[in-house]
Amino acid sequence: MPIVTLSSGDLHYMEHGRGVPLVLLHANPGDSRDFEAIMPALARHYRVLALDWPGYGASAMPPAGTVVNARFFYDAFREFLAALALPPALIIGNSLGGNVAARLAIESRAKVRGLVLVSPGGFTPHNLITRAFCQLQGSRFALPPRAFAGWYLRHRTPTVWAMLERAATSQATAPSLAINRSVWRGFIEPEHDLRQRATLIAAPTLLVFGARDPVISARQDGRLAASLIPGAKLVVMPAGHAPFAEVPDEFLAEVLPFLERCAGDGVTNEG
Repeated sequence: MPIVTLSSGDLHYMEHGRGVPLVLLHANPGDSRDFEAIMPALARHYRVLALDWPGYGASAMPPAGTVVNARFFYDAFREFLAALALPPALIIGNSLGGNVAARLAIESRAKVRGLVLVSPGGFTPHNLITRAFCQLQGSRFALPPRAFAGWYLRHRTPTVWAMLERAATSQATAPSLAINRSVWRGFIEPEHDLRQRATLIAAPTLLVFGARDPVISARQDGRLAASLIPGAKLVVMPAGHAPFAEVPDEFLAEVLPFLERCAGDGVTNEG
């Protein structure tokens, strides 16, 4: 597994295929293996790079005292892109990863060739209930990762079972829980909210939401994101929070043609 050294420590990532770079950004919690169900199909056409965020998967924990929130991961992603000197990339981002991907498209347009935002964070109009839930998940009274993932992942595929196993083991350690809770506390910070700047996204954008997602609503957040991002297409799938793991064939049927249009002549075909 390749490693790149960032200011936050060593970051691990998987790399497969060749051609236009396609970066996969996972949720909180999670790691690069969350995309295993779709990675082989994507790697037949693109240079696929799937990151383990700092503190997740095989990547190093952030230095002590680091404020871990969406801005922290955005800065790490910017460092990653610079370290690998990647040309403009396609990006698939889930939840926290979707927030980071959208933020890059807002602040560094030239780095983004196309966006697939899967249940992205940053489009939730907060109220007393949503703020209280984020505060709960940011505290020592938070739902355990396995219980929470079991709630928002609605289809039990092999990839989902593996995600649930990691939620019950590696993501349930004290250091991992501390990062998870810090990220949840950051969800109600003004910095996390993308609604006021989403109109600045110029990259072609496909929004993918799960109709059965109890965390980020397709009806509310999905429609709002689609109304704010110029030209965005909204697709709602019969899944929970991670359609690429829950209904991978349906996900690929929508995403592959979209990516091909974004990549243009840079797409490869290897069968």
